[in-house]
Amino acid sequence: METRRIGIIMNGVTGRMGTNQHLARSIVAIIKQGGIKVGNDMIIMPEPILTGRREHALKDLAEHYGNDACGEAFKYTTDVQGALDGAYGDYEIFFDASGTLQRAGFIEMAVAAGKAIYCEKPTATKTADAIRLAKLVDDAGLKNGIVQDKLWLPGFRKLKMLKETGFFGRILSVKGDFGYWVFSGLDVDQPAQRPSWNYRTEDGGGMMIDMFCHWRYVIDNVFGPVKSLVAWGSTDLPERRNEAGDVFKGTADDSAYAMFLLEDGTMVQFNSSWCTRVRRDDLLTVQVDGDKGSAVAGLRDVVVQSAAETPKPVWNPDISQPIDFHAGWTKVPNNIEYDNAFKIQWEQFIRHVVLDASWDYSLMEGAKGVQLAELGMQSWREKKWVDVTPL
Repeated sequence: METRRIGIIMNGVTGRMGTNQHLARSIVAIIKQGGIKVGNDMIIMPEPILTGRREHALKDLAEHYGNDACGEAFKYTTDVQGALDGAYGDYEIFFDASGTLQRAGFIEMAVAAGKAIYCEKPTATKTADAIRLAKLVDDAGLKNGIVQDKLWLPGFRKLKMLKETGFFGRILSVKGDFGYWVFSGLDVDQPAQRPSWNYRTEDGGGMMIDMFCHWRYVIDNVFGPVKSLVAWGSTDLPERRNEAGDVFKGTADDSAYAMFLLEDGTMVQFNSSWCTRVRRDDLLTVQVDGDKGSAVAGLRDVVVQSAAETPKPVWNPDISQPIDFHAGWTKVPNNIEYDNAFKIQWEQFIRHVVLDASWDYSLMEGAKGVQLAELGMQSWREKKWVDVTPL
């Protein structure tokens, strides 16, 4: 059996998401499972080199995860240009998980080096910039992709299955509730659990630019194209403390509330907040109501209620509620084993690069997410509905 090596430059994976989801739970997991099996004739085996600014952090990751995956440290360097130029070996894919404001420069470097490009979202904070990068890569004839991980979460996969099997009948509305309390760092013994740049607009932070990029590909792929939207944002906490212990002014939106009208008339609502305390089944819950049935999805589990099982409550505020509304729902079973969502998309992109397998998640698809975020901010600023035009 042929083992086909695929070299991957992994840039900026010293951050939480880069380390946990992309390095440990995707590339390392693929190596430890013996690569990506292609029929009975080929195995595709990733070989990463870690790049970034902090040499000590790269060294620690390379040693820890390299030894875990293959018994020796991964290669690493702070010389990103050298890695692109082949100074440390042959690498076909450039992956970027650095900060949003640094992403364009790295993509431009990778295009000049002729690499296939895969990166975290968003590619930019402005639609025009995201489109420019997508066209730059496409015009160079390079295979490219953007992370759209939530499409492979069990919760959304089950919702899509229910829709395709006709469980909902005609979908009437979708209601999403996302978020949790992110500490400001100003409370005693309660350090912040997310990087401080997320709360500064000047550093690429903000709820809309972060989460509307997710909501765009989720809505488009699970429920249908977005026609128009109205949104409102809020900077809820005026001050936070950064990693150096200094207090800074919060300039980005902590919370965002939006209504998305789909082309078929379905109303989709999403509340997103870093300033909410969770009393629901998961950090993200999505309720889908149809004329034949409803479902409530978390990240992994989904419960359903058909029309025949729907109770008939009577409004009477003078007595305790006699109906247990949680009891009338049935859990959708796990009929298959669900792999890590990031790993699934990594395997698909690697197959796309090596085998020219089909692929739908290009940088232009990522630009649609940036567009939705920018339109959300426009709606918030102008206090009105705005239309979503094709890119």
